[in-house]
Amino acid sequence: MVRTMSLLRAMIRTARVMRHTPRLADGLTPAEAVLLDAPDDRLGPALVAAAVGEYEPAAKLLATTRESAEWENRDRYVVRLAAFARNREAWLGDWLAVSPHDADALVVKAELAVRRAWESPARPEMLREVGPLIDAAAEAEPGDPVPWRIALDHARGTHATHTAFESLWEHAVRRSSHHHGCHVAALKYLSAQWYGSHRECFDFAEKAAEDALPGSLVQALPVRAAFAQLLGGEARTSVQDDRIDAAADLAITLSREYGPGDPWPAEVRNLLAYVLVTRGRWDEALAQFRLIGPYATSFPWSSMTEDPLARFLQTRDGARIEVAAATPLRGRPGAAALPSAAGP
Repeated sequence: MVRTMSLLRAMIRTARVMRHTPRLADGLTPAEAVLLDAPDDRLGPALVAAAVGEYEPAAKLLATTRESAEWENRDRYVVRLAAFARNREAWLGDWLAVSPHDADALVVKAELAVRRAWESPARPEMLREVGPLIDAAAEAEPGDPVPWRIALDHARGTHATHTAFESLWEHAVRRSSHHHGCHVAALKYLSAQWYGSHRECFDFAEKAAEDALPGSLVQALPVRAAFAQLLGGEARTSVQDDRIDAAADLAITLSREYGPGDPWPAEVRNLLAYVLVTRGRWDEALAQFRLIGPYATSFPWSSMTEDPLARFLQTRDGARIEVAAATPLRGRPGAAALPSAAGP
């Protein structure tokens, strides 16, 4: 009897998946059109120019962000330009040769040096050696929080004490009190993986989200704390699970403030989709995959695999199948899974 019931359930699940899965593809970007870490319209031309050895567009882009205090954009662009320079550095060398004291070139140089040091087996020693590069970038533009975000990442790798880290944090928030990148760097330091705990990480994230400006990505810090706890794999209490679900709910509310296919919240939506899938909230996860559109991001998928795009697509397909499997044969998929519910 038990075997018969299990077989019957399997047959019903298969029938539901076959009936509903094709319809649930509506509104999802085709797999071949999904891009990993696609640059926005401002960064794209600078990367194309850098590919042929021209640094001027990157210099102009970063100068614009600095002069207009676009610190969030500046941080994102610095990270992406440094990542590009990781394997194709000649254009940055030419830029520094012409303008060795340029604040924009120096902050990219500092980010690149820290990134390389983090990837080295001799990480602590190499990180200590690049400290002066971060100091130079901070001195070149005293009002820029990005060198201080780099300093926070640097401090985590050099085993800085809480007191030293708090001093850097004060410098960072003095320049931009709601800077997302600096908050993420602090959250990593406070995580159980590094020098804090899940509780400390969540406490910091929830307080920051509470104080955040409307629409700020800082409101997604709790879902980052949730991700860190889920990735750890430890047994959790019901109270901890409730905290994770509340973090996801807050991130869903934030996601609604942006339009479908907006590249700005793409990383937050990728992270949120992962957390929702892990919690078995399939309809809500599929809704986020619709909102993501073509903008897959390396984080969080690279935390689990060397092929983040493939993992993104597999997880998206898995969410679609689970929503289909939970829908009665004569029913319709839940509202959260439908394209009409994917608006802001």
